[in-house]
Amino acid sequence: QVQLVESGGGLVQAGGSLRLSCAASGSIVSVNVMGWYRQAPGKQREMVAIITSDGTTNYPDSVKGRFNISRDNARNTVYLQMNSLKPEDTAVYYCNLVVWIAGRPNTYWGQGTQVSVSS
Repeated sequence: QVQLVESGGGLVQAGGSLRLSCAASGSIVSVNVMGWYRQAPGKQREMVAIITSDGTTNYPDSVKGRFNISRDNARNTVYLQMNSLKPEDTAVYYCNLVVWIAGRPNTYWGQGTQVSVSS
């Protein structure tokens, strides 16, 4: 069984920074994708950043240049550094892990951490 434990959310003023962490434990194969998604009230969950096990990253335009995702493969931990935060970044942020077993993707989610940005 895989568990994802997030930390680092909170309240910050616009223009500020926060760093989220997510530690994965359990049966994790080395080739995987880790990432962060967010969901604001009344909106669909959206991808914020993803990183493959070889370090390839992807961001939507809304956060590109402000957010940076990184990972420590030895610790199965992924980080999200969020800079120049805006009120529209307010959401619950979820850690995500996708591992491929026998050619099939298995997806795991963290419990979510609240990020609130005041104007």
